[in-house]
Amino acid sequence: MTRARFEETFFGVLRWVVIAFLAVITLLPFYYMLLLSLKPIDALLLDPGSLWLSAKDLTLTTYRDVLPSTDAGGQGFLKFLLNSALVSLGTVALTLLAAVPGAYAISRLKFFGHRQVSALFLAVYLFPATLLAVPLFVIFAKLHLSSSLTGLAIVYVAQTVPVSIYMLKNYLVTIPSSIEEAAALDGAGRLQTVRKVILPLALPSLMATGLYVFMIAWNEFLFALLFLAADPGEWTVSLGLAQLSNGVEVPKTVLMAGSVVLTIPVVLLFFAAERLLTEGLTSGADKS
Repeated sequence: MTRARFEETFFGVLRWVVIAFLAVITLLPFYYMLLLSLKPIDALLLDPGSLWLSAKDLTLTTYRDVLPSTDAGGQGFLKFLLNSALVSLGTVALTLLAAVPGAYAISRLKFFGHRQVSALFLAVYLFPATLLAVPLFVIFAKLHLSSSLTGLAIVYVAQTVPVSIYMLKNYLVTIPSSIEEAAALDGAGRLQTVRKVILPLALPSLMATGLYVFMIAWNEFLFALLFLAADPGEWTVSLGLAQLSNGVEVPKTVLMAGSVVLTIPVVLLFFAAERLLTEGLTSGADKS
């Protein structure tokens, strides 16, 4: 066997070994969490280390304990999911609405210090959330927004716009300027070019940025605790899960069901958007 053939075979096998290893360490914790959420508490106490679930032990009681409202004897996670969805989707929409024109201006318009501005946006994102928590709470309390989902969404937008501009700018600079020049020759204005040419080509980047912002808003805990702790009816799912984990009387199977409820929407969203995340829509666009 030649050296080239040996290296090709060795690294081919090593690649699949690494992929399998990463898949196991990634999927096994989620599998165990899902398994515990479908187990009755007595089966868990009898054999906590079991990685298999028999049909007779399968139960959905934990989800019936988690999803209904507290008035119906549950933990209210259905309401928490709705609150998180409203905040996360609102944050994504407002962030992209602000970030798209900002990223386009930095990537296309020439002005004094345009390169430093993009780095400044990223530097703003590096400020720790704990440093901003108290000032933001005081400001929003004076605006009577400290216990509302609207105020929480505005805080998330302020956090995510800088990094979103930076992410989108890095993609927009890869779109050939000749495409915009061709659109201008066809009589399109700048706004029309952005709407009909740039945004469709930048769809993968928009989707990736939107998913990143969605995950931040969906999983964020500090500001949700600070702004919404006094009003359980406005809690997000991360805040509800933290409260559930602090309950001594709450079975761990119910806690795992809450964790699955928190995780599943993000996983489904990633699977649904996989094609847009991996597809390079600009390939072949520049025919010059």
